[in-house]
Amino acid sequence: MRRHLPPALRDRDFALFWLAALAAGLATQMTAVAVGWQVYAIHRHAFDLGLIGLLEFAPLPLLALPAGQLADRFPRKLLFAASILLTGAVAAGLLAVTLGGASDLWPFLLLAAATGVAGALGNPASRSLPPMLVPAELLTGAITIRSIGIQAATIAGPAIGGLLFAVHGELVYAVAIALLGLAFAALLTIRERAVESVEGVAGPATVGHLLGGFHLIRDTPVLLGAITLDLFAVLFGGAVALLPLFARSILHTGPAGLGLLRSAPAVGALLAGVAIAHRPVRAKSGRALLIAVAVFGASMIVFGLSKWFALSAVALALSGGADMISMNIRSMTVALASPDELRGRVNAVEMVFISASNELGAFESGAAAALVGAVPAVVAGGVLTIALAALWPVVFPALARLDRLEHLRARAPAVSQPAAE
Repeated sequence: MRRHLPPALRDRDFALFWLAALAAGLATQMTAVAVGWQVYAIHRHAFDLGLIGLLEFAPLPLLALPAGQLADRFPRKLLFAASILLTGAVAAGLLAVTLGGASDLWPFLLLAAATGVAGALGNPASRSLPPMLVPAELLTGAITIRSIGIQAATIAGPAIGGLLFAVHGELVYAVAIALLGLAFAALLTIRERAVESVEGVAGPATVGHLLGGFHLIRDTPVLLGAITLDLFAVLFGGAVALLPLFARSILHTGPAGLGLLRSAPAVGALLAGVAIAHRPVRAKSGRALLIAVAVFGASMIVFGLSKWFALSAVALALSGGADMISMNIRSMTVALASPDELRGRVNAVEMVFISASNELGAFESGAAAALVGAVPAVVAGGVLTIALAALWPVVFPALARLDRLEHLRARAPAVSQPAAE
């Protein structure tokens, strides 16, 4: 049976990593559904839900760069495991709050901040692990399979969480704790090879070292172009924050329809991920990235103009598939163009860009919809995204010329000078 698995999953250590990431993703998605339901039930204020998201995001700008530095100085599997342990403690806290009646908002806010700390600590380490677990020729498949696991958790986690919460509220958190325990155990058995740093990983953590990932991205046009393209595409082209408005006022559907709309991008991403796993992007990767971003923008235009539920769902699924392709190429570019001793810090900077695009994109969508209306805001965002895909070859010609990803080579980082500290 093992020979039928994708090549990356035949590697013992990557399979354990994938299992840990899948279990943790399921636990996170399950608890998010329960927390949202419980928080809204306290005061029936949508603003309370916004506070949860804000506090989950707040630690990231403060901790991302130090977490990236830690990921380049200490075993990454242990940092990822520590974040899983903290997430498990949060789930235990949520279980205790639920057993106590879940009648106050402040415990949920405190635990949301702890969730943000866990994510900020674990993400740079977890995103830096695959290149250390599989050979370069399997890295494309490994990153794709990791993305498939994330999308599978995004689809299945909320459904499982909602079902368990309907049976018994405490059951969601108990199952989440068990899944996080499985993830923690799997990570501890991974055999991670040591990082050999030209900077001296055991040396002092200076400001120059802390900003090493930022400097590498700034000085590598392919990296800067790929990451900023994703930032602006999601910032202008995303419409997820407006789905409740479209579901109720334009498509005239209820909560079940809203749930299907929210799942549609993940379904499209999952299908695209399976396709990429079988037929990876081999050549003209830069052009494929630009086309995927343009398709993402076009799908948002279709969604914005649609008044038919089925067409809207298909457009969202197409956007998810295009986003999966662009994310896969971007992730491969970051993995291969980053030297191992800087990979944690590069991933930390990328994580800030991604999170900022999602959070600011939601704000931009709401503000634009308030100013010009939901449909013009979404359509204009799609048009801007297509314009960005057309403009980026001029601004970042190296990205447009990018051919086979496996030909990328990491540039050796410059050693920080005292003046930069």
